[in-house]
Amino acid sequence: MSFDTVAHNRSRQQFDGVSSVWLFGYGSLIYKVDFPFLERRPATIEDWARRFWQGSHDHRGTPEAPGRVVTLVSQPGATCKGMAYRVSPDVFEHLDVREKNGYLRFSTTMTFDDGNYAEGLVYIATEDNAAFLGPASTLDIASQIARSSGPSGPNSEYLLKLADALRALGDHDPHVFELESHLL
Repeated sequence: MSFDTVAHNRSRQQFDGVSSVWLFGYGSLIYKVDFPFLERRPATIEDWARRFWQGSHDHRGTPEAPGRVVTLVSQPGATCKGMAYRVSPDVFEHLDVREKNGYLRFSTTMTFDDGNYAEGLVYIATEDNAAFLGPASTLDIASQIARSSGPSGPNSEYLLKLADALRALGDHDPHVFELESHLL
């Protein structure tokens, strides 16, 4: 799959007759909310783990020196905490462009902190996209993050803001916090 997934995402789900859609954010969508929303609630999704395995050629790195940003990888028994937003379908016009570097929209069940749940969408960069970097040691990932920068700023800023946002949510993500410890 190519780097640019905008057209692919726009053909994945149809929003005819739908007034709102839940969206699950687990990375920068937690702390960089540059879109209107109708409601925001902490939530979790099951059997997914957050990992800095996706390359960023357009925001936190360049095509010659990609940064690393998070995606979700399947992990039975894992729980990923994030933020759920109820949005108007037209918000995806913006989000599909923001998340174009290899991310596709998938359906997911979100569980809210009060135990209620809802079906929604989540952007995931799967291993078959051209920007996927995959696993590496935490020292290697942290080193790449420390030296990468792109149009949206230093890659380290992304990691540090995500770690702060997860603390604010009361989440302890060992992968994120171990990477953070290598930068501090």
